[in-house]
Amino acid sequence: MAENDNQDSAVAFGPFRLFPKSRLLEKHGAPLHLGGRALDILICLAERAGEVVDKRELVKRVWADVNVDEGSLRFHIAALRKALGEGSEGSRYVVNVPGRGYCFAVPLSRPALSEGRPTEIASSARVLPAPLARMIGRNDAVEKITSELCLHRFVTIVGPGGIGKTSVALAVAHRQLAAFDGQVSFVDFGAVTDARLVPGSIASALGLTVNSEDPIPGLLTFLRGRQMLLVFDSCEHLLDELAPLTERLVREAPNLHVMATSRESFRSEGERVYRLFPLDCPPQEDGLSVAEILAYPASQLFVERIAESLSEFELSQDEAPLVAEICRRLDGIALAIELAAGRVNAYGIAGTAKLLDSRFSLLWRGRRTAIPRHQTLSAALGWSYDLLPAAESAVLRCLSVFVGPFTLEAALAVASRQGSSEPEAVEAISNLLSKSLIATSPAQRKLRYRLLDTTRAFVADKLLESGEAPRVVRAHAEYFRDFLLDLSLKSNGLQSAGGFLPYADHLPNVRAALAWGFSEEGDRVIGVDLAAAAAPFFLELTLLTECYRWTQQTLASLDTTPADARQEMTLQAALGVSVMFTQGNTEAVRSAFTRSLQLARDLDDLHWQLWLLRGLHIYLTRVGDFHGALGIGLQGESVAGRLNDPTSTLNVEWMLGVAHHLIGNQDKAVQFCESAMVHNPSSQRLNIGHLGYDDRIVALVALARGLWLTGRPDRAVEVARYTVREAEQLEQPLTLGIALIWTIYVFLWVGDCASAESMIERLIDHAARYFLGPYHAVGIGQKGLLLLQRGDVDGSLEHLRRSQATLYATRHRIMTTVFATALAEGLAFQGRPEEALGTVDEAIAQIGDHGESFDMPEMLRVRGDILAQLGHDAEAELCLASSLALSRRQCALAWELRGALSLGRIWQRTGRAGEASRMLAPLVAQYEEGLASLDLARAKDFLGAVD
Repeated sequence: MAENDNQDSAVAFGPFRLFPKSRLLEKHGAPLHLGGRALDILICLAERAGEVVDKRELVKRVWADVNVDEGSLRFHIAALRKALGEGSEGSRYVVNVPGRGYCFAVPLSRPALSEGRPTEIASSARVLPAPLARMIGRNDAVEKITSELCLHRFVTIVGPGGIGKTSVALAVAHRQLAAFDGQVSFVDFGAVTDARLVPGSIASALGLTVNSEDPIPGLLTFLRGRQMLLVFDSCEHLLDELAPLTERLVREAPNLHVMATSRESFRSEGERVYRLFPLDCPPQEDGLSVAEILAYPASQLFVERIAESLSEFELSQDEAPLVAEICRRLDGIALAIELAAGRVNAYGIAGTAKLLDSRFSLLWRGRRTAIPRHQTLSAALGWSYDLLPAAESAVLRCLSVFVGPFTLEAALAVASRQGSSEPEAVEAISNLLSKSLIATSPAQRKLRYRLLDTTRAFVADKLLESGEAPRVVRAHAEYFRDFLLDLSLKSNGLQSAGGFLPYADHLPNVRAALAWGFSEEGDRVIGVDLAAAAAPFFLELTLLTECYRWTQQTLASLDTTPADARQEMTLQAALGVSVMFTQGNTEAVRSAFTRSLQLARDLDDLHWQLWLLRGLHIYLTRVGDFHGALGIGLQGESVAGRLNDPTSTLNVEWMLGVAHHLIGNQDKAVQFCESAMVHNPSSQRLNIGHLGYDDRIVALVALARGLWLTGRPDRAVEVARYTVREAEQLEQPLTLGIALIWTIYVFLWVGDCASAESMIERLIDHAARYFLGPYHAVGIGQKGLLLLQRGDVDGSLEHLRRSQATLYATRHRIMTTVFATALAEGLAFQGRPEEALGTVDEAIAQIGDHGESFDMPEMLRVRGDILAQLGHDAEAELCLASSLALSRRQCALAWELRGALSLGRIWQRTGRAGEASRMLAPLVAQYEEGLASLDLARAKDFLGAVD
């Protein structure tokens, strides 16, 4: 490009100098303001000085394709003459030739080149702001935006305030300096408040002197033919002016590239939008190490900013989780993280984390050199908020009531209470999303929205200031009451599993609505309605402690706040379930279930009756009343008969099968529960999910154990593994806990210690994670069984005693006899047979008058072994004979084999080895599978020794 292409040749007349390319007129060396049309007329006439220019030609040149009358031309000629001099002085330069046009009537001179005005000042005026010394977590963004700029000439970096758009843009711009041969200019629109100053701001950044009403033609003239990158920063408040201008600049300057930063896209032709997301934060997981937490950019930024003011700072393992929490709470927003890090010197990390809940955190100040809107979070958010139209700011204030994700339907329901119509609210939400004031949150079923925590805190203050809060909070609570009630109605009776699970992300909003309903400012009637609707929601999500808290509080308030029978029925049932699984099998559980069942009968609600009978069935099995559980199952048969649907009948069969297994009728247990293997788990079934665990899994557990007891070890292991896999698919913590607890015995019984150990450790961890105290105690007891099997008697007794203490306290009697029997065995191994005998006798006495239990044959066997150890062989033989007889009645071949082996050892010692062999061999012969399992291996070893 020729050198003079970058120069603007001036023409002079009188005291004036005209720079056509720069569209500048000077008088006595000082810029002279002249309107855009008047300047166009002057340039046109000066180009043809001494000639008469036809009026129509002038109009066409100045107004292009716009149709204007001659009056407009006369108006701007008058303005031009006035600028050139009052009275006849102005008319001396521009002369009217009647009937023809106008003529520039004075001679022009051209000053030497050195006297002409350069079109741009020294390049130092356009030096880019310095980039950050080290930018964290944005390398990928810089690479991608750089690539975008190579492929497309207009790229906008979009994101919420404080996320780091300017820092990323500057990093890209500095990287591109060589590619554009240093022709990169930065335009900061943050301080520009008048949209009319936009073209002038660009011209000023380019080093052009602006003395024209319309600098755009001069800008275009300057930019055409130049390969340049313009960086437009903080554009969101000027988009109406900037969008069409940028589109025109890119279109008419073919070598120009534009990179903009904005909280909202330009929506211009040719624009490519790069959305800048928050810095990645550590996940909410326990046990993350310092190194794992510092692997995330948000944590790195936080720690680096602390180190800038505390040079000796080193993150400790105790403080690392707090750093992760702070970064998550601040949504990975770089500005917010930097401001929080600046407080650590004064408050420490723990103190800073606590202060995040305070509205004063919005006022924390950052670097003194930061632009005003980045010096506090409140300033950064206020910048965006103040730009909103009234309709959008009203909707945004409404949305601040939501905690966490929310749906479009929920947003519209709340916004409508503020007088916004649905189309207006939808448009406002769309605009707020594009302006980065609302974020999207991924979900399985549908799109969710959310406000970043910092944005929500700021806008919540605006909601309070507006006086709209009471109305908006009420609308929020009413929406979730109606939403959960609708889900409950759809989930009644028969359903596919997991009616509430897809809506688990509504949990924070349900909690907030309940808290308001029972607060002094709230509405207790709405609170009761919401608590009743939320009870099954909490149960299905296994939030048992929370369910107990709200149901107990709600039931206690019914004296002053009325509730209908169905609401009380729901609340009583939920109270019974939550108490049973968190505090144990107290009488309060029986009382709650009984009251709820009576209400269901009064309402003649058969589905709820069956649901509650299932709850009572679970309770009775847990307290060891197996015959009572069988009676409940028989009541269920009557209800299922009235319902007259196959699904209800199937569920009752499983209830009966489980009761028969626990009583000891193993053939009936297998018969009733076998359908659980062939039943399609995706088909509809009674909604037992709200009881905390799935009835089909309980039936499968009984089937696996029944198969082992009836002499099919391999099949039992197969069903046990299948049961755990099926329970995992349901995503119900209680269900998985039940599956683990009861199938662990199958692996212990067959002697697969490795599988048993793995599952026991998983159960203990699972119970601790979900605060399932009795389940945790069972896991500890099962670890004691495993240690006993491995020969670690001392360790076994320690674990068994710890377990028993909790299980007795919570009346979890279904397990106490099993562990007491193992404890007796351990004491006998330690050479303490008298204590062992007392322990097993106490366990046998727990069974009650019926004397029937699935583990009674095993208790009698262990008692016989202890009596033999004490030298009471005759009494021991009688006890073992009772064990064998009961095993046969129960069809429990596995217990019979164990009892026969114990009796055989006594007979071998007393010279009756042949009788022992003849008793044991037929039992071994009945097994067609599992020949390598523990008891069969011991029996074959015994037979080999006596033959």
